[in-house]
Amino acid sequence: MENYIEKLNRILAASGWSQEDLSDQLDVSFVTLNKWINGKAEPRDSAKERIDQVAAEILGSDDVDLAELARVKKHAMAQKFSVRRLVMDREMLNRITVNLTYHSNATEGSTMTESDVEAVIFDNKVLKNRTAVEQREAINHQTALNFLIDELQSQGKEFVFTSDLIRATHLRLMNGIISDAGEYRNHGARIRGAHVPLANFIKISELIKLWCGEVNEETADPIALLAKSHAEFERVHPFSDGNGRTGRLLLFIKALHLGLVPPVIKKQRRAAYYKYLEICQVRELSDPLEMFVAEAIIETADELDDME
Repeated sequence: MENYIEKLNRILAASGWSQEDLSDQLDVSFVTLNKWINGKAEPRDSAKERIDQVAAEILGSDDVDLAELARVKKHAMAQKFSVRRLVMDREMLNRITVNLTYHSNATEGSTMTESDVEAVIFDNKVLKNRTAVEQREAINHQTALNFLIDELQSQGKEFVFTSDLIRATHLRLMNGIISDAGEYRNHGARIRGAHVPLANFIKISELIKLWCGEVNEETADPIALLAKSHAEFERVHPFSDGNGRTGRLLLFIKALHLGLVPPVIKKQRRAAYYKYLEICQVRELSDPLEMFVAEAIIETADELDDME
């Protein structure tokens, strides 16, 4: 059985937090946490419970209480939002653009900070301590997000997902980064470290059309639709690169289309995120991912409230 020292180190590795960050999350001093990690002191039972809670949040958990899931989904569904509200509040749009761009790219390994992202996309700065590709990724992500927001705003109730829309999004996202931006992959693919059988490239065009048909349908359970459609898009894995970032942009815009606060998936929770995606894709069990998406909606809503 994993001891608390191993668990603390796994949390640090997965989240990218410093020991100071983790001590804040656990509401203990840096000195206390350092003693725990080095085996010089043992946390009390109440502290171990908090460590378990943080571990579940960062690393993921196999157990979902269905009553708690229903409660969290209901709370998430109460977080109403509109694309018009986002577009009319320039400061809010800028803030959420930076937030989404930073976390989505960092999830894929970008070393840029939020301040770096803001400097590059709003101040047109060229950063000497970041790669040209990372800076292009940030600029492109803003371009792709603005494209989707414009499409949703201009089409209104007539907005639908199409293959052309998805390819146009990917083109803007990966332009100048890969040679086949906007084109479906023409080769096999696998996700390193995952056990998810990806779609045969010959079937991608057909599968994306089916995906669009399903995501465009009306639903009585928007959170389930968001979670399941996102997992399915990532399983199809239609492009040679940029699938995660494209999928998270589509998830964001679909939530807006449903009149909900759009979820921002935080890089600190990427281990849990990948775990829940795989559970949904391989075991066809969406409850953990639904909980994750609902929590992300609520967290984003809280952050938007703090901006006002």
